[in-house]
Amino acid sequence: MREKLRVLIWVCMLLWGNCLGSFVVEKNSLKVTSSGESIVGVYDSAIGSFGVPKHGGTLVGRVVYPEANKRGCINFDQFGMSFKSRLGALPIVLLLDRGDCFFALKALSAQQAGAAAILIADDRNEPLITLNTPEETPAFAEYVQDIAIPSALITKSLGDRIKEALSNGDHVDINLHWRESLLRPDELVEYEFWTNGDYECGPTCDSQLEFINNFKGAAQILEQKGYTRFTPHYMTWYCPASFILTKQCKTQCINHGRYCAPDLKHYPNRGYDGKDIVIQNLRQACLFKVANESGKPWLWWDYVTDFAMRCKWIDKYTKECADKVIRSLGIDVTKIDDCIGDIEADAQNPILEAEQKAQIGEGNRGDVTMLPTLMINNRQYRGKLEKGAVLKAICAGFQDATEQAICLSEVLSDIETNRCLENNGGCWEDNIANITACRDTIRGRVCECPVVNGVKYYGDGYTHCESKHVYLTRKKPSLQNRDSGYTYCESKYISLMRKKLSLQRCNPGEIVVWAIILGLGVAGAAGYAYYKYKILTTWIPRFAQYSALNNKA
Repeated sequence: MREKLRVLIWVCMLLWGNCLGSFVVEKNSLKVTSSGESIVGVYDSAIGSFGVPKHGGTLVGRVVYPEANKRGCINFDQFGMSFKSRLGALPIVLLLDRGDCFFALKALSAQQAGAAAILIADDRNEPLITLNTPEETPAFAEYVQDIAIPSALITKSLGDRIKEALSNGDHVDINLHWRESLLRPDELVEYEFWTNGDYECGPTCDSQLEFINNFKGAAQILEQKGYTRFTPHYMTWYCPASFILTKQCKTQCINHGRYCAPDLKHYPNRGYDGKDIVIQNLRQACLFKVANESGKPWLWWDYVTDFAMRCKWIDKYTKECADKVIRSLGIDVTKIDDCIGDIEADAQNPILEAEQKAQIGEGNRGDVTMLPTLMINNRQYRGKLEKGAVLKAICAGFQDATEQAICLSEVLSDIETNRCLENNGGCWEDNIANITACRDTIRGRVCECPVVNGVKYYGDGYTHCESKHVYLTRKKPSLQNRDSGYTYCESKYISLMRKKLSLQRCNPGEIVVWAIILGLGVAGAAGYAYYKYKILTTWIPRFAQYSALNNKA
């Protein structure tokens, strides 16, 4: 009981610092035009953290306040109500009251009823707040991802005035502007992604890993062409001095309690704890630093996706598996180790120290208090964490005169990242047979075993691929790695079905042995042929001569 109380106090102390920080509400402009002059004007509204705000654009619509289900917590189908706009009419913006259910559920109900956007009127006189997503449970996470319409919170006073105008029979038309929701300082868009190296923390971790996988290709193109400057960030906390020697601090912190990742949702059988997560976050931050210094910051995206794919089960969060991924990308592991430093030392780590300072907001930038968080041009992004929505928000960050061509193209599938041209993208390859598992796509390079001349290759695509014929005929699942751990000596045959030689890179000693065996076989065949020749040309004629004499006798 005492131990549980200590944990509770520690968590409260960690969260208290964040509660004292500044939180900036991201706003967009709302312009009201109505037949009644009393409410015409420009107002602020708070952008929702779900749905898809039209960053850089404007939505013009007509406000409707429902006669029933005014809070929108029940599906409007049960009331026989639809808010789909008629042909040639303005899109409908549904006005709902705050209360009784989550903001996101109201947005989903409005979307399913056909509304183009949703306004939520506050039920108390207070400053605007951000419309956040609901609690992190699988059921809520599923429907939040389905929300595609923009949402905004308006003050109680503005909501009351709109309702009054509607009750008087006036039409209330509004323009929702997202033009100023992102700063547009120059031709280069800078954005940050606050993430976490824990891939088993629930729906939030699943969604952020899915986003990284989907957005990787576009991010690498934008970075390589010089359109954007990307920086990953990681949140850490410190362990209070009175708890440094406790089990919680020792298993969840490094550097004598200075940098921690509290395991608030502990899964006892997953094989790692908060300390491993902090180390992985530090390794990712150091990899970005080293890659950035070498002029290839986009390698961060490859490392994160490859690590999540390759380092599973017993290899999760082990240095050995992480080093394999780093080497496959052509990055010097010793530089990463030097950057990480001594995690057991009672000293500050420069990388994590800078990360903690970056969490604190300055000026119009609020504190980073939740994961994942995306900052674009020093403004917090509000909306669905998906490739299309985020790319639109990034494009809205360019100045009008310098908007890049990639933002004007609706079809990005034709753009290749050309990541396979360097180091084969860290994928498996067979130089002799000219076969590679690397394939360029808009989502970045992927390592998938290929199909060659109708023959399907199987494997992880990173360290080995083998044809189905070899897989079925070999007695063991894999041969010993004989080439620095990254390619396998897989086959020892020449397939008559293929036109190319499929011998893999093997040990030179084995090649000599097989050459000798082949030579002996050829010599034996030649000897046998010579023996038959002598019989036919010498011994059979002589035998026939004697047989003839015997017949005459």
